Amino acid sequence: MKLYCISILYKGLSKANLLKAAYDVSSFGFFHRTGVQEFMVFTSSIIVERTNKGTRASVKEQEYLCHVYIQEDGLAGVVISDHEYPTRVAFTLLNKVLDEFSMQVKNIDWPSGSPATVNYTALDGYLAKYQVLLPISTSYTSSVPLHHTSVLSCALFIYSVLE
Repeated sequence: MKLYCISILYKGLSKANLLKAAYDVSSFGFFHRTGVQEFMVFTSSIIVERTNKGTRASVKEQEYLCHVYIQEDGLAGVVISDHEYPTRVAFTLLNKVLDEFSMQVKNIDWPSGSPATVNYTALDGYLAKYQVLLPISTSYTSSVPLHHTSVLSCALFIYSVLE
């Protein structure tokens, strides 16, 4: 599971405007990284332009999966990942990022904003945090022994009270 890009855009009347983005292109060759990043910017813009406001969508582009969420106010988020990355986690991340962004950056700055002028620094942290996902089975198996221990402790307590 790999997360490559989180980007925030504003969907205007005619085109999408990139406001902020974070990329992880470390898995690509050094000389291809710039091209891959440009591809992600272009793909994000095209997907936002072609998606209606108030909708969520997942679009397969080559071996990547692009998850897009556009709010009614035109603020849009795009997550680009591999096909194994969970869709539900991607949309949860988009909700969190867009809510936080809309609280920190005024909506009057969205139409004219650019990555250089928008002051929002949390995307790199979210990209790193959501990069590594623990399997559900790991968290389940670690909670099972704890549950059995508490049941055993409770049974021993009841047994001691009854004596």
